[in-house]
Amino acid sequence: MRDPKRYENLERMVFEGVGEYGIPTLKPVDFDGDTEFIPFNFAATSKDREKNSIHFFIDDYQFIRLWKDPDRYIPMLQQFQYVFTPDFSLYTDFPKAVQIFNHYRKHWIGAYMQMYGVKVIPTIAWSTEDSYSWCFDGEPTGGTVAVSRVGCMQNKKSRELFLAGYKEMVKKLHPTKIIFYGQIPEECTGNIVRIKAFQEKFKEASCDGW
Repeated sequence: MRDPKRYENLERMVFEGVGEYGIPTLKPVDFDGDTEFIPFNFAATSKDREKNSIHFFIDDYQFIRLWKDPDRYIPMLQQFQYVFTPDFSLYTDFPKAVQIFNHYRKHWIGAYMQMYGVKVIPTIAWSTEDSYSWCFDGEPTGGTVAVSRVGCMQNKKSRELFLAGYKEMVKKLHPTKIIFYGQIPEECTGNIVRIKAFQEKFKEASCDGW
């Protein structure tokens, strides 16, 4: 007998999707900027949930549990101001099938959270130019989006891929606000709100300590 809890969350909800791969769609959200972002792995210990928001710019293993048992975490996430969609990796050396599945999972979780009243900000990610045919499926036009450059600009090739994808995102989605995690390359334009990456905060804390 099949265990329904292991059927990729289809027993919980099947969303009407868009594009070739049926990606669940997300509603646009406006961002007022009055919040502090913390990573998902710190959410459970947060004491100021009504003032904080959640991002997923951490290793995938830190949040895979949200995909495996979303109902366990929805009540907690409802207490935060905003929650990004999980940043499941789209590494260029991943098989295309894995990349598309990770994009689907990101959107399924986002749509599921919105269904329960969570203010969801979509995390936008891409791989190579070939991914443009599906990696923006399900994303809202207008509204606020989030991106991260951490780990995406380690060499000339990865920098080119990031900047090209960023330009394509702006052209296709027309975001009213872009929450940018990490240092902002001068080539990136738009109404950008920057949040410091953990690595930057760690360096600042180290300097203060000395």
